[in-house]
Amino acid sequence: MAYGGSRSVTFFLLAINLPLYFIVLVIASWATNHGIQMSREAASVLSTPAHIFPIYFPMGNMATGFFIIFSLIAGVVGFTTSFTGLLNIFEWDASNLHSAAISSFITWALTLLAMGFACKEMQLGWTDSNLRILEVFTIIVSATQMLCTGVIYAGVSEPILQRSRRV
Repeated sequence: MAYGGSRSVTFFLLAINLPLYFIVLVIASWATNHGIQMSREAASVLSTPAHIFPIYFPMGNMATGFFIIFSLIAGVVGFTTSFTGLLNIFEWDASNLHSAAISSFITWALTLLAMGFACKEMQLGWTDSNLRILEVFTIIVSATQMLCTGVIYAGVSEPILQRSRRV
């Protein structure tokens, strides 16, 4: 790949991931807040195992709680990784690219975990419209994060090759 080609593609993908992860973060935060507010009256009539769990999600199905919590974690980590990844891409040296590569891989793994729970929630059935939006954004951001991780890993060798050509 030509010098700067993977840099511009990585910058583009990180610039796309930043608002996508922010949207996932906002919707998952809203769903968590809604679950906390509604859990007192909704969970008071449930049996003991569901009554002990501190957050009961009155919308969705049995996979909703796991999906929302892991989407919230993936949203926070993904937003932070996208922002710091943009800063690392501006430097474009080996140490910053290795840092961006491993953080991008960890973010992708967390996003895949949230996407797995989204798929399980879709398989189980009925969900609220806000949860469908969160499911769609989680699936989209997992694909763009995979592309971003691949491009960063492809670009890791560029600064090393540039330095060896100068010597």
